[in-house]
Amino acid sequence: MIGAALFTANISTIHLVGLAADGFRIGLVVGNFEWMAAVTIILLSLVFVPYYIKAGISTLPEFIEKRYNGTCRIIMAFVTIASALLIHIGVSMYAGAKVFEYFFDIPLLLSVVVIGVVTAIYTTLGGLRAIVVTDTIQAVVLLAGCVLLTALGMIQLGEIGIHSLDDLRAAAKPAQLSMVHPVKTAIGTNNEYSWLTVMLGYYVLGIWYWCTDQTIVQKVLGAKTLRDCQLGALFASALKLLPLFFMVLPGVMAYVLFSEQITDPNDTLNVLIDNLLPVGLKGLFAAGLLAAVMSTVESALNSIATLTSEDIVARLRPEISDRSLVLIGRITAWIVIVLAMLWSPFAGQFESIFVAINKIPLLFAPAVTCIFLMGVLWARGTHQAALTTLIVGFAIGLPYFLLDMPRSVPVADIQHLVSSGHIEMGRIVGANVVNYRMISDGWDLPFMMVGMILFAICFSVYVVVSLMTPAPQNDIQKLQLDSPFKAIFGRPLEGRGDPRVFAGMLIVLIVSLYVVFR
Repeated sequence: MIGAALFTANISTIHLVGLAADGFRIGLVVGNFEWMAAVTIILLSLVFVPYYIKAGISTLPEFIEKRYNGTCRIIMAFVTIASALLIHIGVSMYAGAKVFEYFFDIPLLLSVVVIGVVTAIYTTLGGLRAIVVTDTIQAVVLLAGCVLLTALGMIQLGEIGIHSLDDLRAAAKPAQLSMVHPVKTAIGTNNEYSWLTVMLGYYVLGIWYWCTDQTIVQKVLGAKTLRDCQLGALFASALKLLPLFFMVLPGVMAYVLFSEQITDPNDTLNVLIDNLLPVGLKGLFAAGLLAAVMSTVESALNSIATLTSEDIVARLRPEISDRSLVLIGRITAWIVIVLAMLWSPFAGQFESIFVAINKIPLLFAPAVTCIFLMGVLWARGTHQAALTTLIVGFAIGLPYFLLDMPRSVPVADIQHLVSSGHIEMGRIVGANVVNYRMISDGWDLPFMMVGMILFAICFSVYVVVSLMTPAPQNDIQKLQLDSPFKAIFGRPLEGRGDPRVFAGMLIVLIVSLYVVFR
């Protein structure tokens, strides 16, 4: 149950639309985000969960206060609200609006408003009960629909003479079926999803999401025992190996089968549904996608209301009444939904929805990953260091994000990049206009590489400030793990049911899969 809850909390319309889009656009290499997530969840199980349990926390903001101080907790609450607004709500509504636009020809902006208003109404009125019901429905419908789409796509491939993996590879783009891409492209530029950026850069995002996000970690912290926590996380890790086959691979199939119908990669899943599913199932899957959007948005709104009232307002004004806290939470939810509606259309400027949800977190993920990782592994880390790291991380993350937002520029201004193939033809959006990214294109720095650089800066700031300030005087030393290696290998195995045995089996499986799909 814990593993399934972790998996369904992660998989939503954003993932279904985004993974299919990038499968169509670049291929199986985007599946590294899923397989690297499986490795990160193993870290959650074996390193982070034992620490959280030992610290006696029930929420991640509580960890921040216990490990550092209340100021850092309030800042983290604001960060969580911002990430929910920009990603979980804003990008989700854009994904749902693309479904409305494709199937019902409803304008994008109107679709965003409809999804936002309806979801905000029944979230603020229905609360957690409404969320639980829709979560259950959408998980079953969407996962079953993905498996069915993949099966029907394979049948369609057979009908056009593609009967093997070699046949599919020949019909697809070069390297579209490869999981491992070289560091440099054929023209000498940095490959956006090279093995180096994926193997190192992913963990800046992965640890932030899987090991420090309250929405995710609360699923394991609710278990009865440490062993249940760890095995539940490991089951989720195993499930994360599946989206490559049922969410990314269909995007590759769409390129082979329906590339002439797809002008916007974000429409890939919609085209697959439209062409492969019979009428009744087509409507059911489209409805499931929209339900999943609303489920994601409502969960984020519910979390925002709680964070605002409990972690910010109640701490600043302890004497406030419960009735006032509830009212403030609901008002905040409506403010956030309006801001998310205004932001949502900008998600369409990115190469795909999946790029958007992985690039936006670079605003804050390097700093958050740093203070959590160092907070768990290094007892000498101080609250001054955490606060400084958060400030510096946001101060450099925001300018990067704004500078690298794709914007339309005349092809003539960057003709040398277009002519050399540095900017692929798919990003030319008009006869004389191209989507241009100052950092990624102009400086040849893929966003995953930028993530590594930002984390290195945050890490340096954290260590230097920690050594310049007095050592913590609280009970951190009693809570600290001796080291991640001792946490994993410092005690004998407790039989075949030991979580470390299952973790080892998963690692062997992941390595084997990489050998097959290299």
